[in-house]
Amino acid sequence: MIEREASAALGTEPLSREEVVTATSRIRALEASLGEAIRGKQEVIRLSLVCLLARGHLLIEDVPGVGKTTLGQALARSVRCGFQRLQFTSDMLPSDVLGVTIYNAHKQEFEFKRGPVFTNFLLADEINRSTPKTQSALLEAMNELQVTIDGRSYELEPPFLVIATQNPVEHHGTYPLPESQLDRFLLRVRIGYPDKESEREILRKTSSYPGELARPVLTATEVLELQDMVHRVAVESALTDYILAIVEKTRHHESLTLGVSPRGAQALYRAAQALALAEARDYAIPDDVKRLVVPAFAHRVMVNTRVTLAQRGADSAGRILEDILTQVAVPL
Repeated sequence: MIEREASAALGTEPLSREEVVTATSRIRALEASLGEAIRGKQEVIRLSLVCLLARGHLLIEDVPGVGKTTLGQALARSVRCGFQRLQFTSDMLPSDVLGVTIYNAHKQEFEFKRGPVFTNFLLADEINRSTPKTQSALLEAMNELQVTIDGRSYELEPPFLVIATQNPVEHHGTYPLPESQLDRFLLRVRIGYPDKESEREILRKTSSYPGELARPVLTATEVLELQDMVHRVAVESALTDYILAIVEKTRHHESLTLGVSPRGAQALYRAAQALALAEARDYAIPDDVKRLVVPAFAHRVMVNTRVTLAQRGADSAGRILEDILTQVAVPL
């Protein structure tokens, strides 16, 4: 069994038992709030919170009508902070996202009118229905927590989380997200259809909008404190080597033409720390990594065109990553 590496060696103070208990209580409150809006999808809820705790961005991909927008709105409503929702369309411009500089005739000077991106939670609904030019407007904000307009940079207020939904690329009227954009998302999740009992409960609550069932349970400050705790979760050197071995396999696998980038490796590392804290631990274990490989890597790799059409499909990258996991020795 992997033992916890001394956090002092990493220049951080180890988490106390009291801090872990406090973090667990807050995370459970968030899960309960999301559970009111999204029924029967505990793993999806847990992964969404992992993304928030790890200071990442979340991509929700699935067919219409399974709750993508509901999940995004419920996550934003569960924290007392700024929230903006943008419906992406083919005629949307970058200025519709970032804002625009206009001339104020009364003051005789130019003023910058901030766009919806200046918030804490930005729900980018059906992001792949906009053109690549508009999609790219979010790149700087997602990576550097700032926006540059007319040569001037404007900082965004943390916490900042982009929750993007997209329909499968084979659907009509979609523009596939470029690799550089996909790499900005910490995790990609798929909700899927609910089980019979969960769907029965959904039908019984058709009188209310599901996203409104979530209630604020944490403040922005409390979320920032949780994010700081995540960075203090211990990751033993053997586990770091395990992550790097998986990443290296993706770069040389015969069925992949694009492997995982260093940013992707960082994403898995941070996500493993966040999942450990969500599981009430102050140290990460191999099972955390294995559980996160597909959500963290599937949207970052590219399947080789030589793979037959029958082998390709929505989950082909996931199947290849699961095969890679069987080839990499798990640290003891």
